[in-house]
Amino acid sequence: MAKVMLVDDDRTTIKLIQTLLELDGFEVATAVSGGASLPLAESFHPDVVLLDYHLTDMTGIDVVRELRANGFADLPIIITSGLDVSYETLNAGANQFLLKPFEPDELPNLLRQLIG
Repeated sequence: MAKVMLVDDDRTTIKLIQTLLELDGFEVATAVSGGASLPLAESFHPDVVLLDYHLTDMTGIDVVRELRANGFADLPIIITSGLDVSYETLNAGANQFLLKPFEPDELPNLLRQLIG
């Protein structure tokens, strides 16, 4: 079972995406802040990360850099945002950028593609 780490400070978004992914056969662990993401990644060992750009304590860019610097250099990371910050996020080391709102049905396939 593929493991997805979901980082978003909007609890409604977390519940919706978590339910969708679990129904599609993924194991999901969630964090509501960027600061909680590294400890969660270290304990959960995700196959892929779905990360919101705008978090209350830091940006998704900060989280990507922290993960990349702490043993997760090859971990696929998708950043989502309502603003097109694709250039910035991909330059910071994210594998993919998704502009919100995105089609929820497309998400499981995208995650599987990145996991390989």
